[in-house]
Amino acid sequence: MHVRSERVDCGALRLVMAVAAMGWAEVFPARAGETVAPPKPASSPVLESELGGFRESDYARAVEVLFTQFEQISGRRLVPGAKGKVGLKIYSDSGPGLATPIPLVEAVIAALERRGFKTGNIFLVGLSQLRMRFTSYLPSLATGESPFKNHPIYVLESGKFYDPTWFYDSPLPTRFDPILNERAAEEAAGGKVQTTVDEDRKSFLDTPLFLDSDFWINLPVYTDHPVLGINGALVNATLWNASNTLRFFRSPANAPAAVAEMAAIPELRSTWMFSLVSLERYQFIGGPYFNSLYTLSEPRLWLSADPVMLDALMLQRINAGRLKAGFKEIDSDGLRMLEFAEQLGVGSDRVDAVNWVRVSPPVASQP
Repeated sequence: MHVRSERVDCGALRLVMAVAAMGWAEVFPARAGETVAPPKPASSPVLESELGGFRESDYARAVEVLFTQFEQISGRRLVPGAKGKVGLKIYSDSGPGLATPIPLVEAVIAALERRGFKTGNIFLVGLSQLRMRFTSYLPSLATGESPFKNHPIYVLESGKFYDPTWFYDSPLPTRFDPILNERAAEEAAGGKVQTTVDEDRKSFLDTPLFLDSDFWINLPVYTDHPVLGINGALVNATLWNASNTLRFFRSPANAPAAVAEMAAIPELRSTWMFSLVSLERYQFIGGPYFNSLYTLSEPRLWLSADPVMLDALMLQRINAGRLKAGFKEIDSDGLRMLEFAEQLGVGSDRVDAVNWVRVSPPVASQP
């Protein structure tokens, strides 16, 4: 399965959709006497480091030991390659209070700079200009200040960072925004109120991450989600990383398959180095809207190249939080996204088989 740059190979993407709908045995029928097994899910350890706090210095120590351990285990060095650039996919779509922690991003940038990346070659990618401004990723309109003023910041809803030859093709209905409203979705479409049928069925991919960078790092935040069950590593890398994807939320049957299918696109996966998750704050009910009454916090930082496993582990925590607060667990329909992603070889949701690698950051020096 391959997506060609000169023209997206829609057949490949439809093949992935067919796999999710029918199963591997129907798409790839076995020869006489043979059985066809689904692809083995990616098997990657989950690296964990405890945090002494949530300051930049706390994150810096933990990020460095996690990066070093990942390089040793995977054999992949987090250094500049032919393109000399690296992308960071942040999450800010729940607004202030539930965005990728800025001290974490600063620590990641510092670790990458120590490995040879130039400041101007480390870029950030987010979905909404308004929410990125509210969460301080874009400069304040009052002060003009931002911690990331020396880094390129790509706002996907501007429509400037999609390539017409790279898209995910689906015949589902047109745009819909479950967080704000239809008008916001129109603005994300470049202000177009009327769109063609051909435009409506395409979700254009964020090409800087997989065409312009040596690799990219996913920095999600976790909430529950009424359609997907869980909003985290998989969703931040897919539906919050492309255009015209909010239409999938019209039906609980569509969004889980779309997430899994997009995550399985080879070009996206080949440059997706890993996901790095802070448990500084995550929400167990009411998401993706932020509600401080339903958030939990743990001083932990996780890193893994398996986004399915991360989502499955966080699903356990979210369900535990729901039960403790007197709410029901996320039902089985909310698990379909993880099941589809495992079937397509994106990762494993078998938390009983997780391979934990726990590392300790150096003790902070006393003042």
